[in-house]
Formats: sequence, structure tokens, C-alpha cells
Amino acid sequence: MAGSGSSMLHVRIDGRLKAQAIAALDAIGLSASDAVRLLFHRIVADQAFPFELKVPNAETRAAMEESREIMAGRRARFADAGSLIADLDRKVR
Repeated sequence: MAGSGSSMLHVRIDGRLKAQAIAALDAIGLSASDAVRLLFHRIVADQAFPFELKVPNAETRAAMEESREIMAGRRARFADAGSLIADLDRKVR
């Protein structure tokens, strides 16, 4: 087991995600370092990840892939909000 001295943890993360997370953490009075320390303390205390991680099912994976394609192509799935609502209404019935 490592000694009690402090050590550095270097993590590569998307810049936009980092900025959004730091803004959210600032709003609750935490630094990114504080948040990582809290995460690690919970992992040690619970001997588990602090929230449930699941492998997405086939339908969810397909939706995720479709979303990535839509974002990459910068195209909308629906022409307007009315089309989206109409599609949702059809699926509910």
C-alpha cells in the first residue's frame, strides 16, 4: 500500500466537459481536486464505485450511435418541434 504522503493524479479529459464540471463544482464550493478526493474516499469507504454503472442494452447503444451520427453530421432528426411532438405522440399511443 502506498505511503501517506500526497501524490499527483494526471487525467486526460475533454476541455469542454472539464469547464462545465468546474463551473458546477464552483457553484457548490468545491474544486476539481476536492471532487476527486471525495470520489476516492467514497470508493475506499464503500469498496465500490459510488453509483451504478451498467452496460447499455442494444436499444440504448443504437440510440447512442444515432445521437453521435446526428451530432457529427450537425443535422436535426426532426424538421421542427411539431414533428418531434407528433413522433412522441405516435409512440405513446
